[in-house]
Amino acid sequence: MTPTSLAAGQSIYQIDGDVRINGIKATQNTAIKQGDTVETDENSFAIFVVNKDAFILRSNSTLSLPAQTKAASSPNAFNLTRGRALSVLASRKTRITTPSAVIGIRGTGVYIEVEPERSYVCTCYGTVDLATSDDPSINETIQAQHHDDPRYILADKNQRNRIQPAPFKDHDDQELLLIETLVGRTTPYVVPKSLTRSRRRYY
Repeated sequence: MTPTSLAAGQSIYQIDGDVRINGIKATQNTAIKQGDTVETDENSFAIFVVNKDAFILRSNSTLSLPAQTKAASSPNAFNLTRGRALSVLASRKTRITTPSAVIGIRGTGVYIEVEPERSYVCTCYGTVDLATSDDPSINETIQAQHHDDPRYILADKNQRNRIQPAPFKDHDDQELLLIETLVGRTTPYVVPKSLTRSRRRYY
């Protein structure tokens, strides 16, 4: 299907397999809002929009969208407790959390994978402030134009260097362009229409 901005009130662009919102099986017409939890099972995925943020949630993943309060100066955009997610976020000061990392966001595209002993974070474009979840003094600021500096953030407190260089993996520019299009934006660089996707599926 050819992507366009989603209609007002529509949350889901595409789902496949077993996708659940707050434990209830989702359909194409299911609404997703702040305060909800989105889960995917094996060989499942969800491509969806909440406000002006857009996501590809891959298989075996759990992503929660905390309810926002006016009192929070830097509210969480989402928490990824397991699995993998590609997201593009509207320009604002916000955060993403994983079991091992806190990721300060200023409006960007970011790909995250949660593993038992570490989190993988690729800043696809924009600026993020990375820190370990248990010690904010272990931190690094990444300014990226095109997947420049992926990082692993390690959970093990005994590791000397807990933020480490990582390879680019498991996402591509066509996926980023797709979800930016769903919220009426585009990537900050041109993605040629003839570009072959590096991934065959969204799982």
